[in-house]
Amino acid sequence: MSGTGRTEGGRGRLGNALSGLAVAVGCVLFLGGFAWGAVQYKPYTVPTDSMAPSIKAGDRVLAQRIGGGEVRRGDVVVFTAPVWGDLPMVKRVVGVGGDKIACCGEDGRLTLNGKPLDEPYLRDGEPASITPFTAEVPEGHLFLLGDERRTSVDSRGHIQDAARGTVEVSRVDARVDAVAWPLGGMIDRPAAFAALPGGVSAPGPVAPVLVAVAAGVVLIFGGAAYGAVAQRVGRSKVGTGGRGGR
Repeated sequence: MSGTGRTEGGRGRLGNALSGLAVAVGCVLFLGGFAWGAVQYKPYTVPTDSMAPSIKAGDRVLAQRIGGGEVRRGDVVVFTAPVWGDLPMVKRVVGVGGDKIACCGEDGRLTLNGKPLDEPYLRDGEPASITPFTAEVPEGHLFLLGDERRTSVDSRGHIQDAARGTVEVSRVDARVDAVAWPLGGMIDRPAAFAALPGGVSAPGPVAPVLVAVAAGVVLIFGGAAYGAVAQRVGRSKVGTGGRGGR
């Protein structure tokens, strides 16, 4: 009996040690991932449908804190500008410094530097713009449009301003990487911009952040559950062994 008790006790201690290790590693992953995400990202609530169908009214998005120099065509950015009311706005970058933008071409598409632009983020059958326009983007500025071209108030509505509807890159606060709630997934970098000078921006770290947090949760709860089960099984076997010895 004493040998069996020592064996079962050793197994119980091993189970407790493994449980504690899993919970500790889980806490590190969870807290580390959460802290990493808090440093990198800021949540925003989008109040209108101007970015539908990519982002709908009321969606909570995760936007990575970046500098204006990191912005590329196709990015969905958060910015503020006095002419736009100095409130956080969410729009897509379709032109950067030196670009010439016009709408619409013979096929109804927006043209960028004279070439038709594929915009898969628009609703099927939606025109690139319901009003014709042309604009040349000054250096250090961005031309921004909503994905819902029928209702979006964007650079087209400010064409007559001194900056020709554009916004200084320094006004950009963040780049939207994902729709957090309701779960909507990542905001893709459009392939149409990839072949242009400057290409598209690299994905932010939202995926590894979420993996770290999720793995931490699994290890914390899994480790705690394993420890409880291991203790219960150990007590049961010790009790059974004791009765057998008598």
